[in-house]
Amino acid sequence: MTVFRYDKSWEGLLTAVFDAYARRQFPERLLAEKEPLPLFCDEAVTICTDPAKADRVWKGLQKRLSWTALSMLTVAWLSELPDIDGLLFRYIRKAIDAPQSIELNFGDPDVLAVSKIGKKVGSEAHRVVQFLRFQKAADGTFFAAVRPVYNVLPLTLSHLTDRFADQRWLVYDVGRAYGYYYDLREAVEVRFAEQEAHLLSGKLDEARMAADERLFQQLWKTYFQSIAIRERLNPRLHKQNMPARFWKFMPEKW
Repeated sequence: MTVFRYDKSWEGLLTAVFDAYARRQFPERLLAEKEPLPLFCDEAVTICTDPAKADRVWKGLQKRLSWTALSMLTVAWLSELPDIDGLLFRYIRKAIDAPQSIELNFGDPDVLAVSKIGKKVGSEAHRVVQFLRFQKAADGTFFAAVRPVYNVLPLTLSHLTDRFADQRWLVYDVGRAYGYYYDLREAVEVRFAEQEAHLLSGKLDEARMAADERLFQQLWKTYFQSIAIRERLNPRLHKQNMPARFWKFMPEKW
């Protein structure tokens, strides 16, 4: 068994593809740099991420796949599912070796799997946009927390920077401990050395809230209560359309 070890980054995966073709040796497993090797391992190759190599592979894929298929690859990568890198490695290899585009060959299990995973990740990004709730901080910054199943914050940035272009905001993934801060010009990735209470709970405390934030939260809850028709309440359908895992971060559910 041949194993490739790399840094588990997207560029690292594309570099692994480049090196596999350069060596004419294709791995049966892809592992993180410090991950234990399988019991029966003939050779372990360490891949050093190289942006130039990754770019060459990506440009090669652009000649073989449509923009939609390329987007599906990067979206599927954000699923962070076990062995997603192995699946994408096989897909990329097939795309390079095939005489014509493989993207619509859903009879191939890898093509079908990438399509299904990409759709699931895209749906999760759509839910995050739907159920994201901002709280106004004392300094005027709007803070919103979420804990998505997949790593979808990058997929929401285009919508958020367009929809809230005139406000400073911080969107934070409490599960992955990172977020994006928008300063009225661009959204940049941020991480914090210390995980303060609001970065864990997703709720601003009274000291950090703007003076009128508590009032707006109460108005928001009152609005939802007033439009509800008791005779038509359907808790099962409600949870289907608004998954309970989002409620922790939604003021109308507090």
